[in-house]
Amino acid sequence: MFKSARIKLTAYYLLIIMAISGLFSTAVYRGLTSEVARGMRFQALRILPPGNNQEGKQSDGDEPRDTIFFGIPFPSDLHSFPPNFHKQIFDEAKRRIALQLILINAGILIISGASGYFLAGKTLKPIAEMVDKQKRFVSDASHELRTPLTSIKTEIEVALRSRKLNRKEARNILASNLEEVDKLKSLTDYFLSLSKYDDPNPKLTFERISVGRLIKESYIKLKPLAVEKKIKMIFKKNDIFIYANKTSLAELITILLDNAIKYSLPKGKIIVSVGWYNSRAIITVKDNGIGIKKEDLPFIFNRFYRAESSRSKNIAKGYGLGLSIAKRIVDFHKGTISVKSVYGKGSSFTVLLPKKVNLFS
Repeated sequence: MFKSARIKLTAYYLLIIMAISGLFSTAVYRGLTSEVARGMRFQALRILPPGNNQEGKQSDGDEPRDTIFFGIPFPSDLHSFPPNFHKQIFDEAKRRIALQLILINAGILIISGASGYFLAGKTLKPIAEMVDKQKRFVSDASHELRTPLTSIKTEIEVALRSRKLNRKEARNILASNLEEVDKLKSLTDYFLSLSKYDDPNPKLTFERISVGRLIKESYIKLKPLAVEKKIKMIFKKNDIFIYANKTSLAELITILLDNAIKYSLPKGKIIVSVGWYNSRAIITVKDNGIGIKKEDLPFIFNRFYRAESSRSKNIAKGYGLGLSIAKRIVDFHKGTISVKSVYGKGSSFTVLLPKKVNLFS
């Protein structure tokens, strides 16, 4: 599809360029032929008939010299011209001008064709990447949606076929279905977040907020998970203030804390620190959990990416969308996010955010 689109776009480029070149060449051809004709008439007027003792008389020792137009010599003595000589000279000059312009336009056609094909490829490349990305996203999303839907469908079908379904079994099926529905709701929430931050101009307001307070509020929401795994949370924070979108920054912190809790071993430790680094706010979330393998690090911010070897489903369930959303939130705030990890020893996520975001930079 994109190959044919690239060829069509190249053809459009060539059509525009050659139309301009053709108009320009026509104007040049008419201008040059007009100048040749004017020059020939001017030269003819300068040459007087033999016997004239004024301007047309050659001085002793002077030899008549031929005049050259576009490499074509013709005698300076007007009376030595054969019949139709002026017309022959003029026609030959026009042919040479036309030939040169044709060669120039042929060169423009070749160069423009190659350049247009290259530029068409550069123009369509982001679109092709976006379409491929969208296809992968739809495929991955369909796969993630299929699992809970299949589970719900299977349980309902089994329940309907059973003639001895009692109340307890029905409640268990409903509880299982509710769990799968919660998974679907969680997944759709992720999709909504992704679509919000994929918008090039999301309508989000910025305000002066306390980063330390946001971390505390996010931890309160996740505290039951930490308590369940007996994880100790250590805060090393300064009460720093930055201009940001409160909702999205709270979502970012929640994602990082939730990740740290999920992938920490029971009775583990998580250290959260906040401060300033080179006039930028720095947020660090460090855990001593299972860590991430070196070969997986470049891909952890990709959608639906889950390093099964290091972050097994047996340890934590997820869709591989959290860090992708976190990356988009950080990008929206003109910041950076990075990770350092040692497999089997833990991971450390670092976020750097400007004190005040310039949305137009």
